[in-house]
Formats: sequence, structure tokens, C-alpha cells
Amino acid sequence: MKPRSTQQLFDLSGRRALVTGGSRGLGLQMAHALGEAGAEVVVSARKQHELDAAVAELSAAGIRANAIAADCGTTEGAQGLAAHVLAAGPVDILVNNAGASWGAPFEEHPIEAYDKVMNLNVRGIFVLTQAIGKASMLPRGRGSIINVASIAGLAANPPFMKTAAYNTSKAAVINLTRAIASEWGPRGIRANAICPGFFPSKMTHGLLSAVGEENIAKTAPLMRLGDDEDLKGITVFFASDASKHVTGQWLAVDGGVSAILGG
Repeated sequence: MKPRSTQQLFDLSGRRALVTGGSRGLGLQMAHALGEAGAEVVVSARKQHELDAAVAELSAAGIRANAIAADCGTTEGAQGLAAHVLAAGPVDILVNNAGASWGAPFEEHPIEAYDKVMNLNVRGIFVLTQAIGKASMLPRGRGSIINVASIAGLAANPPFMKTAAYNTSKAAVINLTRAIASEWGPRGIRANAICPGFFPSKMTHGLLSAVGEENIAKTAPLMRLGDDEDLKGITVFFASDASKHVTGQWLAVDGGVSAILGG
């Protein structure tokens, strides 16, 4: 077979992607990236009005997009999302981005908050990936799974963060990614994780306001936070044939913070 061009390797034309937590922030950025590379995109989140706005934005950019409201923090929600999206066609790319955080000192961290974080950030990925993989990817012998972890899963909290459950969940996501990659690699499925650093988002708004964006930016060698395009390249790379020999890996998109942390 004649080697493909670099442009052809990154082309996602004819593929269909599901992005959870895709109505805003990093998820919406990733949905844009996949759509701009040629994929049809399905975004999912809990709030229908936010999904409607996301689909309108994606469509205005010339991307084929639709939405399904679902709560991946429950078994029923994750399995229902899988059934709904697969009723309209197979899924070639699964981006597990939906997530939650909670800030509290360890000794005061509510158990119910720990369960909420773990159920969405880890169990939700397990349930949805299992359902999509079993019904769509494994029978066809192909697929790319992208799990959104965090640099919080690479090391302990910095002094200004009290997010033990979140850190624990993101470390679990990294190893779950490895487990999926090792089991499903022989069957044609790849799984990789992205570990974002600090990006302005609804989830990080409180922390950035309390500590100060400039102060947090100073902790990174590149001296800035992530922006509205910093996840695009890695998303398309992991989703496409450009990374067809890459699986079970994580990559930090953090301005170099993890290099300092020793992650």
C-alpha cells in the first residue's frame, strides 16, 4: 500500500465521534477539532439548552453535529446514551470528557461528593466505553477512545488545591486507559488519555478567581494557561490514523507544569 500523506493520516472524513461533556469548554473545543478534521460529531451533556447552543455553534462552523442529553454519572444514563447514539450509526471515536470536581480539605470531604466525582469521572467512562466498545467498535475491529484525565492525576495537590477525590479519579482514568488499551489492542481498538493543565472553564473558574490566573500561569514554564485551541491538535492526532501505532499513552497539555511536578 502506498504510504498516505500526512494530511490523509489526519483526515477524519467518514468517521463519527461522540464527545461527552461536549456542550462547552474543553469538550466543545475537542468537538470542533474533530468536526474540522471531517468527522460527524455527537455531543452529550446533561443540559439540553447548552447542547442546543453547542450544536448551533458547531453547525455554523460547517460541522455535521447533533446532541443527546444524558447523565453519564449513572449506569442508566451512560448505557442509555450508548443505545441512543448507536441507534443512528456506529461510533468510530469516543471522547470521554464529562467530569466533575469538588474542593474540600481531605478530613472534611463529603463522602457523597467523593462518590459523585468517582461515579462520573471513572465509573461513567467504564460503563460508556464498555457499551460503545462492545456494540460498535469490537465487532468492526476498529475505534479510537480518548479519555480526558488531568495533570491532577499525575501528582498530589499543589498547596492551593484541596481536591483529593478529583486527583484520585484522574489517576484512575489514566490506568483505566492503559487497561482498555492492553485488552482491546489485539482487537483493533486504541485508547489514549489527554491530561490537560489549567484551562479557563466553568470547572476551574472558582480556583482561578481565588488564586489568580496570573499566579497560576507563573507555575508553568510557558507562563500561560491553556486556550481555546490548545487541545485541538492532540485530539485529532489521537482520533486519527496519524496515531495508529499509539495506544495506552497519556500526554499532558499543560504548558510544562508536569515536567516540574515530575509526572
